[in-house]
Amino acid sequence: MDEQEVAIKLNDHDHEIGSLKYRVKTCEENQKALADLIRSVDKLANTMENMVSEQKDQGARLERLEQAPADDYKYYRRIVVGCLITGVVGAILGAIIAIIIN
Repeated sequence: MDEQEVAIKLNDHDHEIGSLKYRVKTCEENQKALADLIRSVDKLANTMENMVSEQKDQGARLERLEQAPADDYKYYRRIVVGCLITGVVGAILGAIIAIIIN
């Protein structure tokens, strides 16, 4: 191998090294972009998890709010029935006492 062949081979190696440096730089940029994407997806997953948890809590609160009128209805119905029973019992006792007094 003479000097000219060595010079050609060195030149070829320089081009190949330059190409490899460019490819490594591109790979590093892609890897950085991929890492950013992974962080973004992880952040999105955490946000979605928090949203699902909050939605479950809101569903439970909504269910309690929907139950409130039914609970109120049961409470007032119980009071009305109690008052009617008390009135009937009072009327019967009044009639009995009126019969006893007369």
